[in-house]
Amino acid sequence: MTIVLLVISGCSVKNSMPDEMPNDFDFLVQFGVGSKNEINTFDNTVTKDLVVDGTITEKIPLTKEEIKRVYKKMKQINVLEPKKLEPKKKSCMQIPYDEDKWKIKLNGETITFYLSEEYCNPTKDAKKLIELRNYILDIVLNKDEYKKLPESNGGYK
Repeated sequence: MTIVLLVISGCSVKNSMPDEMPNDFDFLVQFGVGSKNEINTFDNTVTKDLVVDGTITEKIPLTKEEIKRVYKKMKQINVLEPKKLEPKKKSCMQIPYDEDKWKIKLNGETITFYLSEEYCNPTKDAKKLIELRNYILDIVLNKDEYKKLPESNGGYK
């Protein structure tokens, strides 16, 4: 059974993001099988799942411009709006599956949500978040610091 949570903490959350990126904007996304990969702008770190060899975490900051591009993408899909992340029809399941855990901070508010790719038919909202995660991952994969990390050893079945 998959549980989808959207937790918003703070005083009053609006359902739209400001046009200008707030100074306190940061995000963390954990993803992959067991959510072992992580991109964290709070700490400027990236964690890579090496599968058999565990994980490795390194300081790999995103530039201000890269963070602004991510903010723009988040605004386009309006991550502050409630999301439908679990399909109504659960026609098939897959194992192993990726799980995404998000934490986004802006304007003193913290938004967290979870999505599972356990089901073969993700919702439109889930697809948008997966595309956003992949957009962020592409930024990280092109960084020289990331390219120096060891290759993953093994795989998941």
